[in-house]
Amino acid sequence: MAYFVWADDMVIDNGPIDEDHRKLVEQVNTLHTATSEGRGNEIVEALLAQIIADTEEHLRHEEQQMEQAKFPDLERHKQGHALFVAQLRRLQRKHQGGSITVASELSTALRDWLSLHIRRNDKELRTFLEQKRRTTTTMVRALR
Repeated sequence: MAYFVWADDMVIDNGPIDEDHRKLVEQVNTLHTATSEGRGNEIVEALLAQIIADTEEHLRHEEQQMEQAKFPDLERHKQGHALFVAQLRRLQRKHQGGSITVASELSTALRDWLSLHIRRNDKELRTFLEQKRRTTTTMVRALR
């Protein structure tokens, strides 16, 4: 059974943001499986490097979308993103320093990020975009 399961309440845009989030779900499940089998320390270095690269790219795209949409809480959202990347980099340094607990710590950090950030903070973006679409649709209909 998967450690973390994608759920409908995590959907943000039915597009690139969700695709990136689903990839992170796959990565956390890969890590959890390896950790459960006693192989977490073997894969954590390469997987963590990939997660950091994927996360930084994803966050750039997400922030660009927020900026283009004029999302009102962009700065707070950026701060949360920066803290998460910093947490990932700390875990990377800890692993490079020889810690054997990084795989399980990373698994927990990713699960928490997926559960809390997406379901709370990213949902704010979804709500904002939906309201913006409704307003635009209403304005277009009024002009007809």
